[in-house]
Amino acid sequence: MNTGGMPLVNPHMLVLLVCPLTRGAVVYDAERHELISPQAGLAYPVREGVPIMLVEEARRTSEGEF
Repeated sequence: MNTGGMPLVNPHMLVLLVCPLTRGAVVYDAERHELISPQAGLAYPVREGVPIMLVEEARRTSEGEF
């Protein structure tokens, strides 16, 4: 749960996470509660503060979305 404007995902954990498809960096989108992989064009959901880093759970991002 987001309290006091703090991010739902631990920022220290973010530097360790990579896209499972490309092994590239992901960027946290706090507004959508997603981790975006620009290289793969995928957005991984964050549910209750837990990143779901499964390609099957990711949605395709639209061109120019990120």
